[in-house]
Amino acid sequence: MGSSILPDLGAEILIPVCAVIGIFFSLAQWLLVSKVKLSPGRDSGSPGNNGAGGKNGYSDYLIEEEEGLNDHNVVIKCAEIQTAISEGATSFLFTEYQYVGIFMVAFAILIFLFLGSVEGFSTKSQPCTYDKSKMCKPALATAIFSTVSFLLGAVTSVVSGFLGMKIATYANARTTLEARKGVGKAFITAFRSGAVMGFLLAANGLLVLYIAINLFKLYYGDDWGGLFEAITGYGLGGSSMALFGRVGGGIYTKAADVGADLVGKVERNIPEDDPRNPAVIADNVGDNVGDIAGMGSDLFGSYAESSCAALVVASISSFGINHELTPMLYPLIISSVGIIVCLITTLFATDFFEIKAVKEIEPSLKRQLIISTVLMTIGIGIVSWVALPSSFTIFNFGDQKAVKNWQLFLCVAVGLWAGLIIGFVTEYYTSNAYSPVQDVADSCRTGAATNVIFGLALGYKSCIIPIFAIAMSIFVSFSFAAMYGIAVAALGMLSTIATGLAIDAYGPISDNAGGIAEMAGMSHRIRERTDALDAAGNTTAAIGKGFAIGSAALVSLALFGAFVSRAAISTVDVLTPKVFIGLLVGAMLPYWFSAMTMKSVGSAALKMVEEVRRQFNTIPGLMEGTAKPDYATCVKISTDASIKEMIPPGALVMLTPLIVGIFFGVETLSGVLAGSLVSGVQ
Repeated sequence: MGSSILPDLGAEILIPVCAVIGIFFSLAQWLLVSKVKLSPGRDSGSPGNNGAGGKNGYSDYLIEEEEGLNDHNVVIKCAEIQTAISEGATSFLFTEYQYVGIFMVAFAILIFLFLGSVEGFSTKSQPCTYDKSKMCKPALATAIFSTVSFLLGAVTSVVSGFLGMKIATYANARTTLEARKGVGKAFITAFRSGAVMGFLLAANGLLVLYIAINLFKLYYGDDWGGLFEAITGYGLGGSSMALFGRVGGGIYTKAADVGADLVGKVERNIPEDDPRNPAVIADNVGDNVGDIAGMGSDLFGSYAESSCAALVVASISSFGINHELTPMLYPLIISSVGIIVCLITTLFATDFFEIKAVKEIEPSLKRQLIISTVLMTIGIGIVSWVALPSSFTIFNFGDQKAVKNWQLFLCVAVGLWAGLIIGFVTEYYTSNAYSPVQDVADSCRTGAATNVIFGLALGYKSCIIPIFAIAMSIFVSFSFAAMYGIAVAALGMLSTIATGLAIDAYGPISDNAGGIAEMAGMSHRIRERTDALDAAGNTTAAIGKGFAIGSAALVSLALFGAFVSRAAISTVDVLTPKVFIGLLVGAMLPYWFSAMTMKSVGSAALKMVEEVRRQFNTIPGLMEGTAKPDYATCVKISTDASIKEMIPPGALVMLTPLIVGIFFGVETLSGVLAGSLVSGVQ
């Protein structure tokens, strides 16, 4: 079998060091963003002083467009708007986390009861699941440690989302102010802020998981099967919080968006983000809680799940049986190298190339994806060579399958490149530079109905190539390394998560910057610059969602494999009625879930529209701009609606597997899981 080139100590040093580098890099980026001052400094009024800031030009505030006269007021106004957005987002997330916290504790108790009751809460050692000749730790220990790792994952997920939101609301007004100096400066500020979130999330997720494994090892010792089974709770905690963050934030942002646009743009014919519109602050808050906090938790969930799925399969393969630590930690080493690769990639956008014109924005973001993928392929090659033995065996539904290290390299690489393909296809279907979006725009000539039809058709059509990419990566990775191959392919897709998130978070930050420019009454040219940033941002946000969905499909399949292995089901036979019924019900679940969330958005938007209309009709001087709208009421409507409406969809997803498993058995449940996976990805 041979052993790996990298010694165990090397792996134990490499992982935390890379994570800490990631955290320090994100702090450095944050410091650079914070150099843009939001309080009008003493040199902002006198043109003679603008040499003081040196090369970064942080003090050359005065730009001819603002004529220097209202410069002072603009900065103050931007600061005020930023504070309002930040306060709205913070209060929403705190309220959301209070409700989610209750659910989290209840679910943790359920996990403990279910796992502990397996052997009647016994504290005696029991035969191992996969090797009956050995004795393993008692079921009660698994229950306690799984519950702890579930809570750890949940808290890490919540913290990731919250920090992302804080950084985004910190950077939005700074991006607006930088847009006065040119589109390049504004782009760098927005992108750096996105990078802060990306690196913090990737490094935190890795570090917490690594520390948890080492702490659990103190108790489990040589029982690696039990240790990594208990660690799976980390992934579950991450993705269950992501579910609520995504649903709650999504309902919030869409309700505010629809309300603001319907009344403001359609009925009253005022521009988007006009300060006279009462829902405008809620709309900007929504971008942060939905697209940043929700997306952050979401990608963290996939990231934690894929790491845990790979570790569980590895623990019952030759790595775990022979206690080879470095190959065992292969998934974490990939993520560590990913952080370093993304760090180099980020410098290409912020330091090596400067953006001078609007048309360079989107190519620069695409370059990020290509550079990170190419560098990561080299990184994976090196890691597979030094961290894996030349040949080893992987658990494959009861058998051990012989695998070579180059085959595992191909598994990770195919996931990584499939991610790039999905990213580019998504960009093709969502960017205004290509024919699909231009066709949809063209269809507007005959009214809204044809536009909706074209848009829906485009959405359905955009599934085709990504599904083939996912199918291809599943085929290659499963052929080479069974379920472990699929888990590491998902990890490959997420290995450049720091860059992916930076690109993703950049979108809402630019969107907010445009809104602030409009509300602060800045000149038309500045609004044009922020709009250009925002247009690229909308496309990149879609790319981020593409990555999230692609990786989630692979992770779900890997976890499904782990579940089938653990439940000792050798095959899932579609022709047995139990399984087929499960498939049908499972395929229906995404539709039920979508119906719930869409209805929630509809009813929340209805309340929002009524409130905005009421204010326009009853507040004298609002349309003339002499009176201020009541922003707080609109923020409250969105908050209350999303908190109330996020519980049923969340409960549907979390409780269905438990109910089906208890009442209808494991086979039906395997059908439900397979059905919802296939239907949900589309």
